[in-house]
Amino acid sequence: MKKLLILLALPLLLVGCKTNYPVAQQGGKEDMAFLLFVSSDKYAGKEVMVSIDETQPFVAKVVKEKKAKRKGTQYGVSTGTRMLKVSCDGDVLYNKKVFLSTQEVKQIILP
Repeated sequence: MKKLLILLALPLLLVGCKTNYPVAQQGGKEDMAFLLFVSSDKYAGKEVMVSIDETQPFVAKVVKEKKAKRKGTQYGVSTGTRMLKVSCDGDVLYNKKVFLSTQEVKQIILP
């Protein structure tokens, strides 16, 4: 009888002694937005030149529209209203003012 009582009480004691691990804490969100360049056919897989607020342009890869949700390089930029200019082989593909909010992934859809 004692053995049965001990066998029943032992799991209850072990559950009561469960260790509480600290939960990962998230501070604030990083003050960045992200750009993802998407095209249906013509520019998919190509590299384009991107200029933000008339600064030094950088090279960005364009992903196919169907694959944009799963994979694609996202480029981090600062938040706020930005003038965005995208060109490829001397042709301006996109030239608009966009508003980017914190942690937003803005898809720039190219022709």
